[in-house]
Amino acid sequence: MVHITEDLVRRRAEHNEGEIFSLEEVTLHQQDVERIEHIERWCKELKILYLQNNLIPRIENVGRLKKLEYLNLALNNIEVIENLEGCESLQKLDLTVNFVGRLSSVESLKHNVHLVELFLVGNPCTEYQGYRQYVVAALPQLQRLDGTEISRSERIRASQGLEEVRRAVRQQETEYLKRRAREREEAGEKTGNKERKPGFDGRWYTDIKNTDPVIEENKENQEVDEEQQEQEFWHTPCSFTPESRLQAHRHLEDKKRAKEK
Repeated sequence: MVHITEDLVRRRAEHNEGEIFSLEEVTLHQQDVERIEHIERWCKELKILYLQNNLIPRIENVGRLKKLEYLNLALNNIEVIENLEGCESLQKLDLTVNFVGRLSSVESLKHNVHLVELFLVGNPCTEYQGYRQYVVAALPQLQRLDGTEISRSERIRASQGLEEVRRAVRQQETEYLKRRAREREEAGEKTGNKERKPGFDGRWYTDIKNTDPVIEENKENQEVDEEQQEQEFWHTPCSFTPESRLQAHRHLEDKKRAKEK
């Protein structure tokens, strides 16, 4: 698990002579970060925060960034929109290709009165019937949703029949959350059943310094088994979920560490 450290932030602050307390922009994309932490204490002047293409499952620890105007969390594992009420200056929020299924959580953004642009494209909630109407009606301050401008006439239409759309959205949301609960359960079962199988004495065959032909044959069989497992891992169909995305990342990290050894 990659943590956001002071050293990591300082390396991104070269243009600011290494000072982080006065930073107005921080770029931490593609760092395999799995949790937002420390930034709201270290960088109180922050206006732009790039955290796209990481493994972040939750929006947290940014509520004290009063000056934050743009938060990019595209391509992460976020499922709920939350904890942004304190970002008083937030104007643009990018959650492209995450796993937001609780569409009703978008209403937490009502407190962000300066929010004019929101991206949710690529999230499960965008497949709900009435998605756009619901968001447009719920957030009257928005000017653009998923890159498309919200016209005055669209806003008026969105407000009409809102209660019916809200009920439909809640029903679809409930069905989705039940499906997610099953996916989490299945992912937990797969993780629990996964075990590595070492040699007869608890060591991997590659660790055994012996020219015994039986051991050499077992070593070759082990390599064939590993290749077959690798093929099965990438070719076995599975749902695109936060769990499967994290599993793929863990798998690649294990492979990388094994090669380094």
